[in-house]
Amino acid sequence: MLDMTVYEEIARKHAAKRSQTGGRLSGRVALVTGGAQGFGRGIAQELYREGASICIADLNGPLAQQTAGEMGERAFAVKTDVTDEQSVAAMIAACVERFYGLDILVSNAGILKAGSLDEMEKRDFELVTSVNYTAYFTCVKYASRIMKAQHEAAPEEFYDIIEINSKSGLAGSKKNFAYAGSKFGGIGLTQSFALELAPYNIKVNAICPGNFYDGPLWSDPEKGLFVQYLRAGKVPGAKTLADVKTHYLNKSLIKRGCTPEDVAKAIFYCVEQTFETGQAIPVTGGQVMLR
Repeated sequence: MLDMTVYEEIARKHAAKRSQTGGRLSGRVALVTGGAQGFGRGIAQELYREGASICIADLNGPLAQQTAGEMGERAFAVKTDVTDEQSVAAMIAACVERFYGLDILVSNAGILKAGSLDEMEKRDFELVTSVNYTAYFTCVKYASRIMKAQHEAAPEEFYDIIEINSKSGLAGSKKNFAYAGSKFGGIGLTQSFALELAPYNIKVNAICPGNFYDGPLWSDPEKGLFVQYLRAGKVPGAKTLADVKTHYLNKSLIKRGCTPEDVAKAIFYCVEQTFETGQAIPVTGGQVMLR
C-alpha cells in the first residue's frame, strides 16, 4: 500500500506526463475490475483501442495476464480479490506505480446467484452482496485517494468512477433478489459518492446494461444464468436453455443482447461529459425505461 506522500508524488508525475496514443482516451489510465473475461474483458479492450492504458484486475490471475498480453504494452494485469480490502489497496497501488496515475475506475467485478426465498442460502446471499456491493465501496475508497491527489496537482482535470450496474438495479428481478438488491444498493452508493467527490472533479456514474448473452455469466454450461434460470423455474413453461434465451430476447425492443461495445459507448459518454454525475444510465435496448 502506498502512503499519501507517495500518492502525491505520483499525482504530480501524472499531471506532467500524459502520453499521446491517439483515440478518445489518449493518455488516460483505466482500471477494470473483473477485466479478464466477459463484459470486463470486452470493456477493457474497447478502452485500450481508444488509447487508454489499462490495468486488468481479476481474481483469475493467469487469465488476467493472458488478457493483458493479448492487448499490448499499455495493458497490465494484477490478481485481485475485490472482497479483500488489502488486495484492493494493493491493486490500486500496483496500477498507479505502473502508470503513474489513475483516471478511470470501472468497477465491473460481479457475481450472480439466482434462487427463490426458500432456495437461497444466507452464505450465497452474503457472497453476492460482498462482491457486487461492498467491493464497490472498497474500490472507490482507495481509487478516490489517488484521484484526490491528482486533483490537487491538476485542479482542472476530471476523473471518473463508473460502476457497471445492471438493468436489475432499475427494476426488481423475480427469484434473483440477491443480485437485484446489490445492484439497487450500488446505485445508492453511486449517488452518494457523487455528492461527496464532486468537489474534487471526480464524477461517479453507473451504467445499467441489458443482458450480455454471449458472456460466461449467461452462457456458462454449468453456472450460467440460462442454466440457473431453467433450474429455478424463473421462466414459466421453459423446458430447454433455448426456451429461456428466446424468452429474454423477446423482452428487449431491439431484439438482441447487450454487448461490451454498447457499454463502452456509455463509458465514453461518462468520461467526455463533464456536466454529469450521480446518474444510472440504462443500456437495455428499451427493456427498462427510466420513469
